[in-house]
Amino acid sequence: MLCLGIESTAHTFACSVIRYSDSKKYPNILSDVRDTFKAPEGSGIHPREAARHHASVAIDVLKKSLELSKIKYKDLDLVAYSAGPGLGPCLRIGAVIARSISSFYNIKLIPINHALGHIELGMSLTDSKDSLVLLVSGGHTMILVFNNRRWRVIGETLDITLGQLLDQFGRHLGLASPCGSEIEKLAHKSCKNYISLPYSIKGNDVTFSGILSAAKRLNSTSKYTNEDMCYSIQQTAFAMITEAVERALSATEKKELLLVGGVSANKELSNMLNLACQRHKVKFNSCPITFAGDNGAQIAWTGILS
Repeated sequence: MLCLGIESTAHTFACSVIRYSDSKKYPNILSDVRDTFKAPEGSGIHPREAARHHASVAIDVLKKSLELSKIKYKDLDLVAYSAGPGLGPCLRIGAVIARSISSFYNIKLIPINHALGHIELGMSLTDSKDSLVLLVSGGHTMILVFNNRRWRVIGETLDITLGQLLDQFGRHLGLASPCGSEIEKLAHKSCKNYISLPYSIKGNDVTFSGILSAAKRLNSTSKYTNEDMCYSIQQTAFAMITEAVERALSATEKKELLLVGGVSANKELSNMLNLACQRHKVKFNSCPITFAGDNGAQIAWTGILS
């Protein structure tokens, strides 16, 4: 079975072809091609501008993906596309392209939940069985378990996501979105001078807007370096997430933790969660960095599973 996955929820337009057979346990990713919209420094993603970017690169990304896979459209058995959640104008680009291919070549079309794509690909690539899942990205911050044939959210952010916290403070510093990797680099250069920031956790739920407001206010005083501010933001936010995960592990008695989503690429977050798992004698799995961010493979693989 061959499936083409098309991802276009936010800043990335991506296509991937996956071959699947019952004899193989893991997805055979034949191609994974991406093109990311670059926002101007100090600004976020503008949905219409990102959509125009996706429309301009779509043909080239599709063509390269099929060439790397050494297949043609007529060889495909399925076409899957990200149906949300995401930015409306960006989602429409991917949906229109997927529907056009499906209609012209008479190929089955499958809409995919973007968040579920992160989880399913992460589970397959790490061979996770029955995990507590932490999904952290620009659009999601959720703790989930699979129960009664459904994914259940047992903890989440009550305001902005972890990715939005990093991106919005990064834009405050004049960085271009997405800012997560640059925030991590600045934090790594810090002298480890921790600056006290609001720490808010309620049960398994967290709130990050207080951290963002306080960090912006303190940074405007010029008393602290950007490096120390980034270090303090990471330490505070990641400690909150880790505490929420530890509470969820105790409540669910799961023996595995799976970390997925774009922010899962952050090494400090992975280290803190790994230490927490060691304390609870739980196996820690993290989606490979190559597939941490938005990609077509997560859509194609979830399409096959569907």
